[in-house]
Amino acid sequence: MLVILVTVGILPVSASAKDLVVYSSVDEENAKKILSEFTKATGHKVQMVFLSTGPALSRIEAEKANPQADVWFGAPNENHIVAKNRGLTQPYISKNASAIDSNFRDPQGFWHAFYMNPLGVGILSSELERRGLKIPASWQDLLNPGYKGLIQMPSPQSSGTALVMIMTLIQIYGEPKAYEFMRAMNPNVQTYTQSGTGPAKSLAIGEAKIAIQFTPAFLQLIDEGYPVKVVFPVEGVGYESPALSILKGAKNVEEAKALVDWIISAEGQKTLSAQKTFFFPVRKDVSAGKGLPKLSDIKLVEYDRDALAKERKRLVDRWVKEVLGK
Repeated sequence: MLVILVTVGILPVSASAKDLVVYSSVDEENAKKILSEFTKATGHKVQMVFLSTGPALSRIEAEKANPQADVWFGAPNENHIVAKNRGLTQPYISKNASAIDSNFRDPQGFWHAFYMNPLGVGILSSELERRGLKIPASWQDLLNPGYKGLIQMPSPQSSGTALVMIMTLIQIYGEPKAYEFMRAMNPNVQTYTQSGTGPAKSLAIGEAKIAIQFTPAFLQLIDEGYPVKVVFPVEGVGYESPALSILKGAKNVEEAKALVDWIISAEGQKTLSAQKTFFFPVRKDVSAGKGLPKLSDIKLVEYDRDALAKERKRLVDRWVKEVLGK
């Protein structure tokens, strides 16, 4: 049984002591798909509270003296590095850890990544054509004055997705020019969403015409028949590799370890495709599945995740002052 608690309220006191409590920064729909399969495979019951990256980290830190959850599930791995450095998580090296590359796991076992996704630009191409606007092919194209008020992207104040975009731009342009770019794009941004998946939802209802985020929600919209096109800017895109960590002081450690083991097992990784999450698996022996573009066709931008973990607050503060405040 998977109990979904979408709000950030207090967990029900009637919960079983052995129910695994998960704070999930994976979008609610996909987290439910994955965790339901975990319950079927292992028999472990799960309670889930959905929290975007920033609020999840804040809540985990606020509760560190008396943790209310066992696992932080999702959020790009640099956020799990922050949690590790703040003493909020505990190590566990999964028996399946050797099946994933070293860049997808902490050497001491504080976190294990369980999928990866590139950034993309989702576009309602018919809407742009109706306005006589070209489909963007690059980051620079997004500065087109004709796109004023058409773009939605997540806010780095609450979303790890936006921080990956900032690091991508810094790798491409250098930090000063990256912030110049974001200032120049700001008039084109209709809304900075709280959640990393918010832009795609607005794209689906036509509120946004251009959306910037990780690709799964775009690929799902295409699969469902929406007239959405995905563009990967030619300069390159960063990618996320969301992870899970066992919280320090977790009350259900054995159940938490079982989730870590299962999610990076071949069975757990195959669930990503079978359940149409549109996530890319981190195991090379598991197919990405039908409908996902080949990673070899996308120019990926590498960035220093440890640096992002250390520089996160400064980068966000600079964005608030120099981009949002303009």
